[in-house]
Amino acid sequence: MIDTHVHVWRLGRNGCTWPSAADGPLHRDFVLDDYWATAGVCGIKEAILVQSQEAASDTEWLLEIAADDDRIAAVVGWADIAGADAPRRVQALAACPKLAGLRPMVQHRPAGYYDDPDLAAGLAAVADAALSLDALVREEHLPALGRLAARLPLRIIVDHAAKPRIGDSNGLSAWRERIAPLADHDHVAVKLSGLLTECGGARQDAIVPYVDALIGLFGSDRVLWGSDWPVINAVSDYAAWQAQAVALVPQAAHDGIFSANARRWYRLKSQVTA
Repeated sequence: MIDTHVHVWRLGRNGCTWPSAADGPLHRDFVLDDYWATAGVCGIKEAILVQSQEAASDTEWLLEIAADDDRIAAVVGWADIAGADAPRRVQALAACPKLAGLRPMVQHRPAGYYDDPDLAAGLAAVADAALSLDALVREEHLPALGRLAARLPLRIIVDHAAKPRIGDSNGLSAWRERIAPLADHDHVAVKLSGLLTECGGARQDAIVPYVDALIGLFGSDRVLWGSDWPVINAVSDYAAWQAQAVALVPQAAHDGIFSANARRWYRLKSQVTA
């Protein structure tokens, strides 16, 4: 099993400015030893590190620690993809052996962020380098993300299913209407991750129709499972979320969603065996 969404951080180091004290149990260091102590007993063989800071130093650190751990199959880093100089920054990172993709942090930016022409050169460089774009977005960003998918043959992986408002009474229909057009692009995939965090006051089984919709819209070959550790700890725990996901995904789709899709979408070269 491959975990496609893992964060590590050291407070005040490597560009780390989040989480803050207001984030309670997340406001401490989380490092790879902590992760493997939890994930290893859950049968995880490989993982993908994902940036959590808008800082080049964070990505540099992730690449350093990934180089020393064969179980880290890839890194999804961060780079400033705006401006004329963006291609140079992207190309420099693309030369790093374990760098598989980039993730701009868009969740708090305007809905039309991906329509900005200042991003055109940087996004084209991501595509040219055969990197993926992890889209950390909310559902209001999905129309602009769809327009990006229509104009550029870029592998896009939508993180956390675009953070649907699961606690809202009309959350499912509004989210589905926005995410469904993205499924028409075969170079767009979605992560089965972060849904419990978006439940708000709803019961955790409220995610069931969202999981069903993801698999129904994107198919079993364009959905990737991720833990979103350690953020998951704020609302559940690693083993419980893994077990819930395994139960919700049809048995015939297990190999793809929990392993094979990660290899294909992130173009992983490693293959750790038991």
